[in-house]
Amino acid sequence: MKLNPLAPAAGSAAAHGDRVQESAAALPMAAAVVAPEVQVGAQAASVQRAQAQMAQMPDVDAARVAEIKEALARGDISFDPRKLAQLVQRHHGSAL
Repeated sequence: MKLNPLAPAAGSAAAHGDRVQESAAALPMAAAVVAPEVQVGAQAASVQRAQAQMAQMPDVDAARVAEIKEALARGDISFDPRKLAQLVQRHHGSAL
């Protein structure tokens, strides 16, 4: 008698898995589930358009940042680090 080392044993999990696959294949296929169509109102459509436009915009306006840097360098804008620290502390609390 010649043994096939690749064939699963009769009581093994692999042999059991084959039977499960065969019995599952014999079951009828269920109908595909189709999601219902959703109607959105005019206001929701407007919000979706605005969100799409915002998604195309950069997170930072580089031109505006450059303007502010130039104004700071020229002295057109005063900067008070203490006031900024107080505002940050007031906004975020004293846990910082």
